Amino acid sequence: MSRGRRVIASIAAGVLLFAGAASAVDLGDLIGVIGGGLIVGALGNQINDFINTVTFNSGVGTDEETKVIPIVSVGSGTSIGAAQVAGPKAEVDKVKAVAELSVSFMGRIGVRVLVPIDSTNPLERFRRVQKVGVSAVINYKL
Repeated sequence: MSRGRRVIASIAAGVLLFAGAASAVDLGDLIGVIGGGLIVGALGNQINDFINTVTFNSGVGTDEETKVIPIVSVGSGTSIGAAQVAGPKAEVDKVKAVAELSVSFMGRIGVRVLVPIDSTNPLERFRRVQKVGVSAVINYKL
C-alpha cells in the first residue's frame, strides 16, 4: 500500500472510530474535508505531474510553473478540495490555496469563483496572487 493510501486509510479509520461522538455531523462531509487537505499534502506532487502529463499529451500543456494546492471556502475557511494553479514560478511559489466564493447569479445560476491566494486561511487575511490562474480542479471519490 502506498504512503498516500496509508495516510488516507488511517484518517478514515480515525474518523470512523469517533463517528459515534459526532453523530450530528455528516460523516461523508467530515471525511471529505479532512481527507481533502491530507490528499493534497500526501499526493499533491503526483497529482500535479499526472495533470501535466495529461495536458501535454493532449496538446494543451503549459510552459508555466504548476502546483496542486487546497481549495478553501471563503465562508468557513475549511478545505473543500484541490486545484492546480499555473503561472510564473515566483508567483506560483506565493500561492498557498485557492479561495472559493460560491454565489448565485440572478437567483438561478450557480457560480464558483476560484481565486489563487497567499494564505491557507481566508478568514484571517489573504491577498490574490496576480499572474496565476487555476488550470484544473481535482475531485475525489470517497
